[in-house]
Amino acid sequence: MTSASPTIENLLSETRRYPATAEFAAQANVDASWWAKADADPVAFWAEQAKRLDWATPWHTDHSWQPAKRADAASAATANTATTDTGLSDALAIPRAEWFAGGTLNVAVNCVDRHVAAGKGDKVAFHFEGEPGDRRTLTYSDLQNEVNKAANALTALGIVQGDRVVLYLPVIPETIIITLAIARLGAVHSLVFGGFSAEALRFRVEDTGAKLLVTTDGQFRRGAAVPVKTAADEAVAGVASIEHVLVVRRTGEAGADVPWTPGRDVWWHDVVDSASEQHKPEFFDAETPLFIIYTSGTTGKPKGLVHTSGGYLTHASWSHWAIFDAKDDDVHWCTADLAWVTAHTYVHYGPLSNGTTSVIYEGTPNTPHPARHFEIIERYGVTTYYTAPTLIRTFMTWFPNGLPAEHNLSSIRLLGSVGEAINPEAWVWFRDNIGAGTAPIVDTWWQSETGAAVMAPLPGVSTLKPGSALRAIPGLTTRVVDDAGVQVANGSGGYLVIDGTWPGMARTVWGNPERYLDSYWAKFAEQGYFFSGDGAKYDDDGDIWLLGRVDDVINVSGHRLSTIEIESVLVAHPAVGEAAAVGVEDAVTGQAIAVFVIPSDASVLTHPSDSEATTALAARLRAHITREIGAIAKPREIFFVSDLPKTRSGKILRRLLGNLVDRRPLGDVTSLQDDAVPGQIAAVVAASRGDIRS
Repeated sequence: MTSASPTIENLLSETRRYPATAEFAAQANVDASWWAKADADPVAFWAEQAKRLDWATPWHTDHSWQPAKRADAASAATANTATTDTGLSDALAIPRAEWFAGGTLNVAVNCVDRHVAAGKGDKVAFHFEGEPGDRRTLTYSDLQNEVNKAANALTALGIVQGDRVVLYLPVIPETIIITLAIARLGAVHSLVFGGFSAEALRFRVEDTGAKLLVTTDGQFRRGAAVPVKTAADEAVAGVASIEHVLVVRRTGEAGADVPWTPGRDVWWHDVVDSASEQHKPEFFDAETPLFIIYTSGTTGKPKGLVHTSGGYLTHASWSHWAIFDAKDDDVHWCTADLAWVTAHTYVHYGPLSNGTTSVIYEGTPNTPHPARHFEIIERYGVTTYYTAPTLIRTFMTWFPNGLPAEHNLSSIRLLGSVGEAINPEAWVWFRDNIGAGTAPIVDTWWQSETGAAVMAPLPGVSTLKPGSALRAIPGLTTRVVDDAGVQVANGSGGYLVIDGTWPGMARTVWGNPERYLDSYWAKFAEQGYFFSGDGAKYDDDGDIWLLGRVDDVINVSGHRLSTIEIESVLVAHPAVGEAAAVGVEDAVTGQAIAVFVIPSDASVLTHPSDSEATTALAARLRAHITREIGAIAKPREIFFVSDLPKTRSGKILRRLLGNLVDRRPLGDVTSLQDDAVPGQIAAVVAASRGDIRS
């Protein structure tokens, strides 16, 4: 991203503040002293947190790091060569991190067996709610038995340490069970969202060289049973590495017509349900790969990020305990699909390592009614509720007059936000309506690459600011820098980087270490910073506010404007439910701003784009943006739409919106939650052509 300005402009100032209450602070797991402890020696701090886990063999070295430093002249000829995003070829070393070298552990034992051994076998591990209304509860003893059976079944299918297993599954207990069984064997899992296409699944199967695919006959989505096995078969057809396809019966009845390849395909109920509940675990080196998770592929070929065992579990476990203030009687609900990294860390591994009770729900939030989530919160007594800003904004449009009174949400004591920056008005609505005006919100910033949360408030310490993740958690350091890697002043914006290394960091890109270097370390190799790809700003206090992906920053006549800030102003208007802002081509200003608005009043969508009502609303929104930000941020075009293109993890794919306006090919759409949305928006754009107002 190049421009006359070295930083992203700071457009908004949010002044509302919510200090931690004395009552919450008094019982919080972590106080302000933890930052000082971690700052004094971050490596020693993480080594102390690693001791919260059970290790079969102690480690001999806390941490080692080979940075992406440029080679000296004498060794440049033999150094790895990488091309930075400046287009210059520089001799850079592939970075290499190790945490807790020499130590051995078993991740599944840490998440299940040790709690049973401690006498907590009768404690609920998971409450499962299926979309059709079926329910299942698994205690830690139940989970241990099921994981052991699955591990024995995997062994019978030839899975050993280091093998890759791809999971193409919905949010059901079997997904948790098989994930832990793979980890128990020292094999490597890669979860794929069950709504992805056969093409997207095939790429991941081929890229990992998977030996086994685990899938279902079908899944429930929006009230209907949707077949899955045909897509799974298409994905693995002709893939030489695949030896078996393990199939969970989810939607069908015995004898139902499911496509089948004898000798390759096996039913879960035939090989897992009949397996022994006894399994002796092995213990593996801390740097043993645990999982490969793929980036969404919204800007190119997906990257398979490799996370290892000891460091990742340390980061996941401690951050869950500290950020979510985990208590023994908590009922934790992270609403992410199990294939998303948020669920890896804050469903699979963080809560289980801490012996927490969790809720998992298979379906969509409005099946069969928009209050389904509130019904679930009340049924299970959910205490911590962690979800995406896009769902919060959707709730605002579904319940413009507040939540239905018939659901009691008084069990909620803490809320969390994840996926992208949360708009301040959505933050306040979330706290007031779901948190009863008292529950702290931990607004977390992190990525698939980081493994676990990097920035977040500590709920018993931090003064909360709606829309800000504030600062890095203890043991990590984040900075906002300009193109030259120089930290920007308070009140200015730039690139968000992580200074130093941390246990949960991805170690490489599967099969392509050069891409790992190029994507994350080459840009600021001289400073040793990890480049997140996100823009951010400091406020006057030095706290950090996310401004979105740097690829999404809009450059209007040399002014670099954040999509997040424009969207936040729009969402604050009572006529707007959700909004997305994108940069589009403009012959005069280089780029102009186009915004896509989901109106609070759905009747707006029944009016033509040139109607008096639509024109008047667009004029009010332009005036609102001009008043709150300035004329530089006034949109050239405003489109009123019924939905926005989002990934299953809740991110808005702004790239697709810009492509629709500029009539460019859409590119990769495999990560979309609903692939019909771009076509619907294209029709709106086409109907509005020639109706560009100043």
